[in-house]
Amino acid sequence: MGSSEFPDAQPWHQVYVNAFWIDRTAVTNEQYERFVKANRYVTVAERTPTKEQFPTAPPENLVAGSVVFHPPDHAVPLDNRFRWWSYVKGANWRHPTGPGSDLKGKARHPVVQVAFEDAVAFCKWEGKRLPTEAEFEFAARGGLDRKAYAWGDEFQPAGKFMANTFQGHFPERNTGEDGLTATAPVGSFPPNGYGLLDMAGNVWEWVSDWYRPDYYRTLAETGGVARNPKGPSDSLDPSEPGTKKRVQKGGSFLCTDQYCKRYMPGGRGKGEPDTGTDHLGFRCVKTADAR
Repeated sequence: MGSSEFPDAQPWHQVYVNAFWIDRTAVTNEQYERFVKANRYVTVAERTPTKEQFPTAPPENLVAGSVVFHPPDHAVPLDNRFRWWSYVKGANWRHPTGPGSDLKGKARHPVVQVAFEDAVAFCKWEGKRLPTEAEFEFAARGGLDRKAYAWGDEFQPAGKFMANTFQGHFPERNTGEDGLTATAPVGSFPPNGYGLLDMAGNVWEWVSDWYRPDYYRTLAETGGVARNPKGPSDSLDPSEPGTKKRVQKGGSFLCTDQYCKRYMPGGRGKGEPDTGTDHLGFRCVKTADAR
């Protein structure tokens, strides 16, 4: 488990996970709609935040909404993600990019704009849970060992796109060479060796672990094989001390080797649990019955 590409995914270390079942695809809009209707569930993005919850937030952001990608109209330095991300009033799973958007024709697209607790609630309703980071990476590799991608060592074998990612110049110009500039219906690209779809690209996916950049080093220093690791007991992101974050895996349609190459199985994303975006979803797992 791990990657030589990213400092927070080093060093390589051996991991053992017990048998588990995992959803073949990310949870779709039609699946999430059934859950919402059955439980009258209101997602985090549909609730009005309070000053007590977000003491440093500007008053204009204390409205129900979520975070949306807005490409600038010109090339910009890549040192500040707020150049292309903004909080949009009315953005939620029903309206992924804001009030003017909807889910028409997107029943089989992955649900997005779900916060961590929204994903946990759905999995619990189905008698499942979110995967650990180790389970997700094991599944994403599809039986391959230490390969760069979920399908092997070449990003485009024989010139073929294997995942929904970003082409062009990030963040202002997505040329859509893979035929896509946003989410795709689940299963639009070939499965990996385990028959799983979209374990790379399309949308980032929540996993259950807290994020720390030094966690892999901590595991490796214990020696031997880490058995069923469930992540650290607390969270630390040196770039935003004091802000707790959960791990996200898989990369998304916005990932590119110019800025974010984390569609690789060993890549690690991170995000605040109470925040969704229009490129973040999830899938569920279930522990296999003991035999």
